Amino acid sequence: MRKNYITAAAVLSAITLGVAGCAGSGQAASAQTTAAAAETTAAAAEQTGTDAETELAMDAGTGDDSLATAVRDEEVIFAGMDEAAVSEIKASMEELLANNQFGLVYDGAITENVEGAVNIQPVSYENQQGITIAANLYLPADYSADGSYPAIVVAHPNGGVKEQVAGLFAQRLAENGYITIAYDAAYQGASGGTPRQTDKPSSRVEDIRASIDYLMEVDGVDTERIGALGICGGGGYVIQTSKTDKRIQAVATISMFNSGRVRRNGFQDSDIEGAQDRLDQAAAARTKYLETGAVDYIGNLVTKRVEFTQEQLEQMPAGLYRDGMEYYGSTHYHPYSQSRYTAMSLMDLMAFDAEDQAGLIDQPLLMMVGDISDTRYMTEGVFEKATGTEDKELVLIPGANHIETYWKEEFVQQELEELVNFFATKLAE
Repeated sequence: MRKNYITAAAVLSAITLGVAGCAGSGQAASAQTTAAAAETTAAAAEQTGTDAETELAMDAGTGDDSLATAVRDEEVIFAGMDEAAVSEIKASMEELLANNQFGLVYDGAITENVEGAVNIQPVSYENQQGITIAANLYLPADYSADGSYPAIVVAHPNGGVKEQVAGLFAQRLAENGYITIAYDAAYQGASGGTPRQTDKPSSRVEDIRASIDYLMEVDGVDTERIGALGICGGGGYVIQTSKTDKRIQAVATISMFNSGRVRRNGFQDSDIEGAQDRLDQAAAARTKYLETGAVDYIGNLVTKRVEFTQEQLEQMPAGLYRDGMEYYGSTHYHPYSQSRYTAMSLMDLMAFDAEDQAGLIDQPLLMMVGDISDTRYMTEGVFEKATGTEDKELVLIPGANHIETYWKEEFVQQELEELVNFFATKLAE
């Protein structure tokens, strides 16, 4: 296994810059672009200017079930990275695929498609922006194209990819009889779109809608029984989508992260006064991109799995940041998972708030969060304002922090039981 030891100072800098998944910009007033942060990521902040889209050869029903066989436009996926970074990411991906042909990194992941069991199919489709979305379609055991199944779209956390926690819950729900889809958001993972790691709420919403479009064309999907599950940042975007897309019949979130509120106010509303500075940063970044084609990023490019020392972990703030660094950088590292985002994205992110017009949600709503999570306030903020439905429930997971809800089996099992009961009732025939 490759080792990437980093200094404690670099770790703390990475936290400040927002590497730890949904924790991005928690110390937003201190955020600087990665081009100035470290030589190893400076070249990664250069934009190639290509607008080619990712293409996957896989389609549902082709029978070719290996992620490694998917044909991608690497010029898009690796846009802006120097040769050294690309080489390291490819090597990391090869190592990962040697362990799991689908690139999955969660516990209990499917390693091969077996007749009579849950199967996974890498698929692709375009959103209405013309960007190709890479996704994994999970089909329940003994799936029949002539059947009638409820379906659930699963949206991943900020900086995450479909092979991590989104895939875990997609698989576990498929084991309970649902057709599910976990996808990479546009500009992220194996999906198309440049500049890479652009994070616009409107795009994230469109990705969910496009995934629903795709599900509605899958043989066996009952289009009147479609639900949505969002985790962390994906939870905020599922909330946003459900306000206006009534094809979603039931809405669930786990550890919802309100990206706009955090980018605007700082984590736990700790830097409200710095909002204008962040907007100035975004304006400068967009001007730079217009004039030079170079992209400024908030957060670092991570090209290898990191092995943290106990001393390094102890120097990180406990909770979301420490757990996120360990989850994304080490225990559940995926080469295509990058928690950085373009500084230009702040123009869109800071005008977004999942709490706004939450009363438009009239569907059944289930929101889950750890009772000791430092992000609990975001779930409670949306839940309180979701006044358009009386069919709503807030579930506090005892003893769970934010990231722990992604992978700790004791918490995952509790969440899964809640989800299965919720969707079984709300998506009943």
